[in-house]
Amino acid sequence: MTKEEEAGYQSSAPVPTGSEPPNGGLRAWLVVVGAWCTSFCSFGWINSVGAFQDYYQASLLKEYSASTISWIPSLQIFFMMALGPFIGLIYDKYGPRWLIIGGTFLHVFGLMMTSISTEYYQILLSQGVCSAVGVSAIFQPALNSIATWFTTKRGAAYGLLATGSSLGGVIFPIMVRRLIDEVGFGWAMRISAFLILALLIVAILTVTTHNPPKFQPITLKRMMTPFTEIQFSCLAMGLLLFTFGLYVPIDYVSVEAAQAGMDPNLAQYLVPILNAGSLFGRVFSGFAGDNWGRYNIFVSVCYLAGIFVLGLWIPAATDGARIAFATLFGFMSGAYVALIAALVVQISHPSEIGFRTGLIFLASSVGGLTTDPISGAILEKPIGWLGPKIFAGILCIVGTSFVLAARIHRTGWKLRVVF
Repeated sequence: MTKEEEAGYQSSAPVPTGSEPPNGGLRAWLVVVGAWCTSFCSFGWINSVGAFQDYYQASLLKEYSASTISWIPSLQIFFMMALGPFIGLIYDKYGPRWLIIGGTFLHVFGLMMTSISTEYYQILLSQGVCSAVGVSAIFQPALNSIATWFTTKRGAAYGLLATGSSLGGVIFPIMVRRLIDEVGFGWAMRISAFLILALLIVAILTVTTHNPPKFQPITLKRMMTPFTEIQFSCLAMGLLLFTFGLYVPIDYVSVEAAQAGMDPNLAQYLVPILNAGSLFGRVFSGFAGDNWGRYNIFVSVCYLAGIFVLGLWIPAATDGARIAFATLFGFMSGAYVALIAALVVQISHPSEIGFRTGLIFLASSVGGLTTDPISGAILEKPIGWLGPKIFAGILCIVGTSFVLAARIHRTGWKLRVVF
């Protein structure tokens, strides 16, 4: 028996009909490899948007304001998440393969079109919309497929595949900046697109479901039913609010450091440092979640993420303090990507995993779309950088509190329950 079963709090999601998930074996781990590739090319790519924000402001789109340019990364995050319910319905009916094939085409085509774009609207459509729609179609089906192959080792599987986005967040910003300097913006985008294409071919060949998905037609009642469940509603609200807080450091840590006097050559590495810390945090969260409970681990480390924003980033006045914050925040916030799907699976019926995961991403997309514009507006206030930092820290803590409420609704106030 798992520790959850021993404690009397087994997940409400029963094992799907059909053969039992193998929880290992070559085929199951190949699915994790393919999902890792989608993670590298989706969240890993999105985590590098700061590199493009800097380049667009300084060169290609310098006649536009920073807030106007910020709609490009904001739309990328929004479309990646907002299409979740539609991607989930297609997944529930047809499985992951055709979604990943279509998503690969749109993602690569969007980046290729970006490489020849010179106008704001062209970049907005190609990188902010076309590529982002492709990203939505590749990462969610891979996440959902993991749940059909693993139960007892599900957290570890999610944690391992989530390291792909961290590694992508380390490699892509450095690679893009170096390539822009050496071969120009156009070829930097093309080389990135070719790398993404190669990795997604691996995903197309390896990502499958263990048991065939079961499609249920969408109705208004079906869409609203999950939100009548207290646990699901608290989880959705918590992840939405945490998304608001999460992307402020990711998008602004380098900009804030450079404006505070850090050498720009060092400041540009803060986002890769943050993502490197996140890599280890995601592995830890995945494996620890299997042993101590996924909700327990998420709540513990995400509270610390908010505390580090308020207690370390706000008073940070030296290069060392900012590097320490990027590392620690990256490690603690790694649970967001590593466990987000596992949290949904744990309170959902297997026949609705794709749809419910999509609803969670749809809710979170609001944060992804509006975080940068809201943070930019707050930044213009007299208190300057203090405003966005307080905004990020408070929302990380409040969002985590909603996830804690979902856990308490299931288990009560028993702290030692593994859930």
